[in-house]
Parts: sequence; structure tokens; C-alpha cells
Amino acid sequence: MASTRWSRRRERRVLRRDLSRFEARLPSLVTGIGFTAQITVTVLTAPPYPQSSEGLGTATRTVLREAAREVSARCDPADLASARDVCRRHFARHRSLPTDPPVEFRAEARLDLPPDDQAAVAALLTALRSQSVTDTLRRQKTEAFAQELADPAAVLVRWIERQPDTWGGLPDTSTITKVADAFQQYRPERERAVEYAALDLIREFLYSFPDPPQKRMLYEVLAASMRHAKRPEHAAKAEAILDLQSSMNERGGDA
Repeated sequence: MASTRWSRRRERRVLRRDLSRFEARLPSLVTGIGFTAQITVTVLTAPPYPQSSEGLGTATRTVLREAAREVSARCDPADLASARDVCRRHFARHRSLPTDPPVEFRAEARLDLPPDDQAAVAALLTALRSQSVTDTLRRQKTEAFAQELADPAAVLVRWIERQPDTWGGLPDTSTITKVADAFQQYRPERERAVEYAALDLIREFLYSFPDPPQKRMLYEVLAASMRHAKRPEHAAKAEAILDLQSSMNERGGDA
């Protein structure tokens, strides 16, 4: 009996030593930048174990390294505190090895960034900030330029500024108006996002009426609304779509 107790204590001691603390190199959300993790395991199942302590230690480390990789690959290395919280939650539950009987354990993992990866994160953030400033300035310049030239008079002023000695070759009014109309169509990115969402909603709404008579009714209502809003060109386009839809339905019926 004493020998059995000693053997069990030895098994537990060996397994505890193997799992007291081990390291893992883990990927991050950013390719080329990775974490290191210090993982500590507490075995909850008492011996005797269904296999050797060395085999259980190897299997446990493999399972936990894989679990750590699974969660770290979704973490931003620039936000180490959040990555640690995510990893802590991921490791909070008890786990077990698929042995017979199962061996249960719990684990803790602490993420860190090695010095080289810290330097890579700092360089990446610097580059992102620089690019963000460049993009913001370019967008502001584009928006201001488009807003100014949406007025035909501003288009003419710009033309004269660039060609002050050619008053005899001024562009005609229709050309100036066409240029101004083109700039009026410009929308900042924040506004385009709303317009795209509206288009997706309208497309989804139209798809929800599969029957040709229903679609015809919708296009008729759309065209009438556009005429009421004093947009005859848009109404004509809606009616052209209606005619095209009717023609396709007729060909389908003939087939």
C-alpha cells in the first residue's frame, strides 16, 4: 500500500514538473509578428493515470499550444493588454485529454511580445500613422477641390487662372456646366458608405418580389415617384428597365 501511494505521488510530481511552466511561440493577427506565451497547468485528476506521466505531459502541452495558437491568431499585437484578456478568457474553462478515463486540467497563459516583435509593432504603427496622415490630407484636398468646382463659375475662374492670356479661347457654357456636374457627383467616402448601404437595401427589397407582375408594379411606382420629384431623366431610366423586364418576361413565356 505504501509503495502504491509513493508511486502515485511520483506520477503526480513528474507530471507537475513537466507542466509547471512551458513556453509557446504563437502567431498574431499581423503576419510576421508573434507572441510568446508562458503556460502553466494544474492537473485536476488524481493518479493513477491511464498512461505515463511523460506521455500525458506531451499530450497536454500539444493541446494547449494549439488552443493558444487558435486564439492568438485573432489578436492584434499592437494591443497586448486586450490580447492577454482574450487569452485569459479562452483558458478559463477546464479541459480534458481524450483518454480513458479522461484526465482533467486547467491552465493559465500569459502573452508577451519579444523585443524584436515590439520593435516591429512600433515600426508598423509609425508607418500606419504616416499613411493615415497622408490619406487624410489627400481626402481633404479632394473634397475641397470637388466642392469648389461644383460651381460652374469656379470652373471658369480656375480655367482663366491657368490660361490668363487666352480669353479668346474660353470654353463654351455647356463644357463648363458638364465639368461642374461631374464634380457635383463626387461624394466623400463617409457619404458613399451610406449610399452603398441604401443600394444594398433597395436591391434586397427588389429581390423579395420574384413575380414579374410584382416587379412591374414596383418599377411603375419608382418611375412615378421620380417624375413627382422632378427627376424626369431618372424616371425615363426606370421605365426603360421596366420595358427591358417586360421584354425578358415575354421571351421567357415564348420559350
